[in-house]
Amino acid sequence: MPISIGCAVWSYPGWVGEVYPPKTPAKDYLRVYSNHFPAVEGNTTFYAIPDRATIDRWIAQTPSGFKFCLKFPRAITHNGLLEPYLPAAQAFITQMLALGDRLGVVFIQLPPNYAPSDRFTDLAAFLTRLTCRDISNSLLSVLSRSMPEETSGSRAAAPAIALEVRHLDWFKSPHREQLNELLHKLAIGRVILDSRPIYEATTDQKIAFECKKPRVPIELSLTAPFSLIRYVSHPILSANQVWLEGWTSQLQSWLRADTQIYLFVHCPIELRSPINARYLHEIFTQSGILLNPLPPRFVDDTPVQLKLF
Repeated sequence: MPISIGCAVWSYPGWVGEVYPPKTPAKDYLRVYSNHFPAVEGNTTFYAIPDRATIDRWIAQTPSGFKFCLKFPRAITHNGLLEPYLPAAQAFITQMLALGDRLGVVFIQLPPNYAPSDRFTDLAAFLTRLTCRDISNSLLSVLSRSMPEETSGSRAAAPAIALEVRHLDWFKSPHREQLNELLHKLAIGRVILDSRPIYEATTDQKIAFECKKPRVPIELSLTAPFSLIRYVSHPILSANQVWLEGWTSQLQSWLRADTQIYLFVHCPIELRSPINARYLHEIFTQSGILLNPLPPRFVDDTPVQLKLF
């Protein structure tokens, strides 16, 4: 499908009864999650790079076409300049390519102190070399040699890459235009972080405090044939309505232009994330956006209760 809606994680014990059937063991969380949602934002790779055995297990537990959108490790992105970590970034991509058709987008999240005034040259050099055709072909060649002949051709493909910036100057002229031009040139997507439902739709300071996502402007420029949206939902479903009306119109416009869309639902109260993801799915479906139907909460076919507030 041209649009995939999912959550930021797949393993959360509190989702038993909402996503996982009662008594589901933790080792089966990914298998059950992947039969509910078509994609996941894999924050796990921000903290540790999975080995080949783990990747093979992820493949075995998910259906063909399921997508992992994985974050670059913080050891690469949160240690100052990026260019010195280019070999590590290339190694990470090589490792993730083993996911084959399960690999969606790999994205780089820059820390708030990575500013354009003194880091644009570093960022441009890093991204240019990371997406260099010769380097990409070399990575694919290495990966193919490590895989059985009958699977290497179908599983090795250059990944889509996206970038999330957090320093506020990236959203202001002239840095905004410089960044968009660079990303468009390299066919790198610009991650959209929408935290408005938390900071603009609530008077509950506790919810805002619990939200770990920054408050940054919405940048809707498409710099690649795909978009990766991180939607930080409000725990109260109705508080999301005004933002979802805007997103419905925007998604319809992008879909008419054959844009592949990944939309991942976050929530300061993680227990609510799959409920809110289902709510977004319902709103978008009612607006005419074509989406695969979601299964019920778990295998006893109990219908999900969307409007809890």
